[in-house]
Parts: sequence; structure tokens; C-alpha cells
Amino acid sequence: MKVRLSVRARRQIDSSLAYVHARSPQGAEQIGRRLLELLDLLAQTPEIGKRIDEPGLRRLHLSPYPYLLDYNVRRDEVVVLRFRHAARRP
Repeated sequence: MKVRLSVRARRQIDSSLAYVHARSPQGAEQIGRRLLELLDLLAQTPEIGKRIDEPGLRRLHLSPYPYLLDYNVRRDEVVVLRFRHAARRP
């Protein structure tokens, strides 16, 4: 299945990785690598994330990093809608 990032999610990912990169380039690289691993996993197993209160949405934790991906599964693709730090308010 195809995985697509919304404009909002892409912007949030870029912003988060830039923030981390300014403090730890290696940390940003590790988070980016983990994110790519999970996007590949979503393509293979789209139902892996936990259902959340918003209808049709699922959430995947970027363990061991404190980031969350909110996404929905459509007929032929997975769309990542949000990316945020777990400590931030939704």
C-alpha cells in the first residue's frame, strides 16, 4: 500500500527534525531513520496503529522517540495527517 504525507505532516516533520538537528544532528538522523522504518511498516501493515477518539484515525508511536504519527487508512493508501511530539497538546 502507498503511504502519503499530508502537507501539514510534512511541514511538522521538517520543523521537528530541524529543531532536533540544531541541537543534535545525530539525534535528528536517528529520528528520521526511525520515521522511515515506520512509514515502510505502515505500507505493509496499515492497521498497526492504535485507534484514537477521532473517527477513522489511528496513531503510531515512534518508539523509542517521543513522537506520534496520526494517520488514516484509505482504500488504496495510508495518509499521514499529523506528526507531533508526544508532550505537546493536540
